[in-house]
Amino acid sequence: MIDIVFEDDSLLVLNKPFGLVVNNSATTKEETLQDWLSKYLKLESEDLGVGDRAGIVHRLDRETSGLILVAKTQKAFVNLQEQFESREVKKTYVALCHGEIKLDEGVIDLPIARIGKFGKFGVLKGGRESETRYEVEKRLIFIEDQFEKLISNEDFKLTKVRKSYLKKQAKNYTLVKLFPKTGRTHQIRVHLKSLGNPVVSDLIYGPNKLLKFDILWCPRLFLHAEDIEFKNPLSKRILKFNVQLPKELKNALGYLIS
Repeated sequence: MIDIVFEDDSLLVLNKPFGLVVNNSATTKEETLQDWLSKYLKLESEDLGVGDRAGIVHRLDRETSGLILVAKTQKAFVNLQEQFESREVKKTYVALCHGEIKLDEGVIDLPIARIGKFGKFGVLKGGRESETRYEVEKRLIFIEDQFEKLISNEDFKLTKVRKSYLKKQAKNYTLVKLFPKTGRTHQIRVHLKSLGNPVVSDLIYGPNKLLKFDILWCPRLFLHAEDIEFKNPLSKRILKFNVQLPKELKNALGYLIS
């Protein structure tokens, strides 16, 4: 069941769970958010819906949870798209990153382009303009006894060399809020990696040597779209919504201390 945060005659605000694909595609066999919306909005099978995608105005990665906007009318769809294009929509994400981000705040202004044929992106000269502002919330370290318990787990089967590596590389973390000005695919994940601070449990951009350890205590990508602010297409009033971190991300923070 999808969590409906808000609904009126023109739009829906949904809290998308981790693991749910947003749009249909030729390679997606599982049920998507678009499929769910087609049923919820009672769209005809031959009609893909408002804007040819069941009203979905923007997207979130499968691995990212949080707020997403859906238009219920063509007029609202066009209006919300225009708000995104003119950068009037304000979004806030929260992420937990590896390592310590030194500056309390900053702007990552680096172009992003596709790398290879497998849906991976990176910072490349000549890529699309991409800008993310960030603010550090907390700098965190692993609770010592929790860390030792995890790396001593018999199922983990760590060598002495790997344990030594983790003790150096898996102790410091930064909880950060992010405010993307643009909306490129994987933008936040790519930009944080460019700082040397990849998101915890990122299967695509995280360091391979840390992924197995990450997933022991944080079973999914630690990236959540927590706030969104935009203008209601009907009333023209400013609307702002917030959804808290899901339980599995709150639990992951329980392993860390400031």
